[in-house]
Parts: sequence; C-alpha cells; structure tokens
Amino acid sequence: MGRALRADAERSVRAILKAAERVLADDAGTSMGQIAEAAGVTRITVHRRFANRQALLDALAVSAIHQLAEAIETARPGSAPALVALYRVAANVLRVKSAWRFSLTHSTPHSDDAAAIWADINAGTLELLARAQREGLLDPATDLEWTRQVYYALLSEALNRPGEKQDSTEDPDALAILVIDTLLHGGGPHG
Repeated sequence: MGRALRADAERSVRAILKAAERVLADDAGTSMGQIAEAAGVTRITVHRRFANRQALLDALAVSAIHQLAEAIETARPGSAPALVALYRVAANVLRVKSAWRFSLTHSTPHSDDAAAIWADINAGTLELLARAQREGLLDPATDLEWTRQVYYALLSEALNRPGEKQDSTEDPDALAILVIDTLLHGGGPHG
C-alpha cells in the first residue's frame, strides 16, 4: 500500500478486508457497496482505500498469503524434525486456509507482491520436502516438485471433503494427520 496508514485508516482497511473475505466467500459477485455495508463503513471509504474491485482483491490475496507465510514460519519448518514440521505446517496452513477460503482459492492473477510470497512458500516447501527425503521419509527417487503439488492438493481437499460443511470446524490437527499420512503412505498399509 505504499506509505503507512494512520491507526484509524488501518483499522478500516482491516475491517474492509475481513468483511470482504466473509461476504465474497458466500458470494463472489458481492458488490463494493455490499462489502462496505458488511464492514460497517461507507462505500466512499472502501473506494478511498481501494481504487477498484481488483485493488481490493489484490489486497485480500496479499493479506491472506502473508498470513499463510506467517503460519508456516511459526511451524519452524527449518529447525523442527521434518516429520514434525510437515504436521505443524499442515495444521497451520489448514487453519489459515479455512479462515481465508475465498482469497486463497479464487483464480484471479496474483499481484507481484502475492506472487513473491507464493514463490517463497513454494521454495520453503521444496526445502522441507528435500529434508524429509534426506531423513528417509520420502524415497530418494521421489520427484519433489510433484510431491509439493500433491501436498498442496491434499491440503485443499482436506477442507473440501465430501459430506463436510464448508464452514466445518473439523480439527486442523486431525486433518493434518490425515494429509501427512496420505502424503507419506498413500492408501497402503502403515506398517
């Protein structure tokens, strides 16, 4: 956003982003006026902070991806044993993804800021998978890029399980176990 905002302006931006995430998750066609109403601000305030709908979507994406990056970092993927880090990262990612469903799944192009954060996340994930490979959790011949893509798909599918409500509050730790066990063992026996 360039220069720092005053505290009241920063609060209104946070309120707008939070409301936008909530209402857009329910209806991707929600208008800027409806977002303003949900945020408890005027439409003029929304347009003062975000020049247009795309600027708002870009800000949502950057905010959500930044939260995702922070959640991954709190899992200590570089210092915890690979298996522990994989579980922690998965649980933290699932928590953030459930809170930012719209922003992390809509298919608009990423801004440069969002793309840079995604690049860091992807590189960090590959580093963690390489460490898992060195620690014997993954076969030495495993294609790590493919494994990264499968890992991401499993994380997404964990939140969209058939029969589960979209607003499901299923335990992210239990879902993380499901994701990592599936990643490491597939559907085969665990033994």
